[in-house]
Amino acid sequence: MLKNYLWIFFISMVPLIELRGAIPVSQALQMPIISSYIVCILGNMLPVPIIYMFARKVLEWGASKEIWAFSKMCRFFIEKGTRAGEKMQAKVGRGLFVALLLFVGIPLPGTGAWTGTLAASFLGMRFKETILAVILGVLLAGVIMMAGSLGLFSAIFAIIR
Repeated sequence: MLKNYLWIFFISMVPLIELRGAIPVSQALQMPIISSYIVCILGNMLPVPIIYMFARKVLEWGASKEIWAFSKMCRFFIEKGTRAGEKMQAKVGRGLFVALLLFVGIPLPGTGAWTGTLAASFLGMRFKETILAVILGVLLAGVIMMAGSLGLFSAIFAIIR
């Protein structure tokens, strides 16, 4: 059982997959709802402070290097973070906290904690405000994914049995 918890913990930390992929995996493995939800939240939130403090600096440093694939990847993430931040800023103006919460909380591809935190760092949001908005968004996304996963996998397991 510990192995399964480690799996979903590490899946939750992977960019673009995050808890949106880990929660369905936990339910496919028929893990307990509450404990797997908590593990997925912790795994998804662990990289957030590191992303906020260092990702922009690392990306800007990498974009200036002459290693073609690495600098191209860094420029891609800078552009993605900048675009996401500008898009959010243009739509909401002062309601940036709520916009970030919803951006992270609605489980669509490319709208998770990693992208949201990177966008917040490019927008100059304060650290505490960013962490709070992201954790609330991750909690919301977790509830949405858990509800969907429970319905889907309950139906599958009912058919199998």
